[in-house]
Amino acid sequence: MDSSAVWVFWPFEVIIAVICCLGNALVIWAVWKCGALRQPTFCFIVSLAVADFLVGSVAIPMSVLVNIRMKIRFYGCLFMCCVVMMLQLASGSSLLAIAVDRFLRVRIPVTYKSTVTQKRSWMVVAICWFTAALLSFIPMFGWHNYNTWNGTTQANSTSFECRFFTASSRSYVVNFIFFGFFLPLLAVMTGLYCYIFLTTRRQLRLNIGAATESHTYYQKEQRLAASLVLVLGLFVVCWLPLFLMQTIKLYGPKIEVSSLFVHIGVLLSHVNLAVNPIVYAFRIPKIKEEFKKLYMRVYHDGQQH
Repeated sequence: MDSSAVWVFWPFEVIIAVICCLGNALVIWAVWKCGALRQPTFCFIVSLAVADFLVGSVAIPMSVLVNIRMKIRFYGCLFMCCVVMMLQLASGSSLLAIAVDRFLRVRIPVTYKSTVTQKRSWMVVAICWFTAALLSFIPMFGWHNYNTWNGTTQANSTSFECRFFTASSRSYVVNFIFFGFFLPLLAVMTGLYCYIFLTTRRQLRLNIGAATESHTYYQKEQRLAASLVLVLGLFVVCWLPLFLMQTIKLYGPKIEVSSLFVHIGVLLSHVNLAVNPIVYAFRIPKIKEEFKKLYMRVYHDGQQH
């Protein structure tokens, strides 16, 4: 994309980064404050919030540096691109962990607590981050565009113009990340949430009008699942346009995709990470309650001064 478009969108990236960092930091604080870290679902929500926080504090600034075509060595540029990708993949992996956790809550309600322990939950979080790092750093071992620049002064010195797709391979992003990670991830999570809603709906119909413990349990699961599906829906809506544009660029080289639309797609993907805390604040009771307490405390302090 041309440099003028980058400088136009740069202030928006800064605003999104600040909102992303602040919002996700508040989510992490709220979960810790209410003591919900003992519950597996909130371990995964914190993992997602940490990934989104790091995108705001690390990945977005790196993305801006890449887009303004800073001069750097090829592998330094590629490393930054891999870090940006890793944090995005960690976010997606955490969404999958949340979906699996909710599935198990409905599939094995009796043995859930003994099966999904806090220790095992944190082990899954570690696996999510390790997998994200493993997949995102594959370009460092050969799937990149170095051969395109090999032998030129750009590749062998600090004069290389760092841009995402001059360093990273578009085939890696489209064929491996989009077709091999994003779409299967989306398919699995859609299947899991469909099962959750069908099961909870059936159970609620069986217990209709009865104020039983089972009815309350499935009602609670359905409400929380609905909130998490909203997070998933926003993830898809915000990321799909960017992936589709890159797919068109790879397989339809004769089709012109404006750099303006590409940068809007990048901006939209970053917006996704900033809106998740808003969903948590309004849809998940424990986090909502802590946010209310914080607001009332700040409001009263302001009134006193």
